Amino acid sequence: MTLDEYNRFCTGLPATTHVVQWGGAHVWKVGGKVFAIAGWTEGEHLAVSFKVSELAYEVLREQPGCRPAPYLASRGMTWIQRVSSQSVDDAALMDYLAESHRLVACKLPKKTQRALGLEA
Repeated sequence: MTLDEYNRFCTGLPATTHVVQWGGAHVWKVGGKVFAIAGWTEGEHLAVSFKVSELAYEVLREQPGCRPAPYLASRGMTWIQRVSSQSVDDAALMDYLAESHRLVACKLPKKTQRALGLEA
């Protein structure tokens, strides 16, 4: 996945905002809360970090091409960083990004969810 493909996918999710921060990382938020972060690894491959369930975290952290997301996972958060498509291809990454968006949106206050049109 290229940076343009990543940004195009994330912009298609409901009520998202985009900012470039933290040394050039492309950060996507819903309701002001981060759900995806992308930047470059040493090998010029796009590294994408995203929130996952506890079960998905336990599985993905052991998969080739994935690792606990730097900074976030070390603070007890269930975030994974995909550094290559070795075990998570682009289609699966898009599914994980959509799920990350959902997980973060579900934790927003109900009033914020309503204001953003995210209530089910």
